[in-house]
Amino acid sequence: MTGLVIAPVIPSSTSAARTRSQKSSARRVLPLVTVATPPAAPADVIYGMGRMDASGRIADRTVTHALGWHAGDRLTLTGTPGGVIARRAPDGMVTLTTRPYITIPAALRRRCGLQPGDRVLLAAKLGDNLMTVYPLAVVDQAIREHRRSTDHLGGDRS
Repeated sequence: MTGLVIAPVIPSSTSAARTRSQKSSARRVLPLVTVATPPAAPADVIYGMGRMDASGRIADRTVTHALGWHAGDRLTLTGTPGGVIARRAPDGMVTLTTRPYITIPAALRRRCGLQPGDRVLLAAKLGDNLMTVYPLAVVDQAIREHRRSTDHLGGDRS
């Protein structure tokens, strides 16, 4: 059985280029949404992440170093509905140890709803020499609220 050889069909390069240019001119350009430029993070705020241990200690060397806090510094801690504010004060109730821990007393942890193992956002306002400890539940609530306020812009919800 001898097979018949069929010669290949190869289109010329000029006809392929012509076909591509006809297809590209027929393409429809989709409109693009103009996205506002997000604001830049303030230069006087430093952020860090931490996890609170069973003793109420939260460690973040970057934030305490940026504030210029050292071992032996005394801190005043204030509970707020959204977290805990730490401020250096000579008559503060908490003393920084040689390790860069902020220790939140148990009564204050209970009042603010902080549990062992909770991840927290640390925000240091350099000019005010203070640090705020935000539970991630508070950060999540702020993100969800921001998302609700931008729902009218549309877009992918994933």
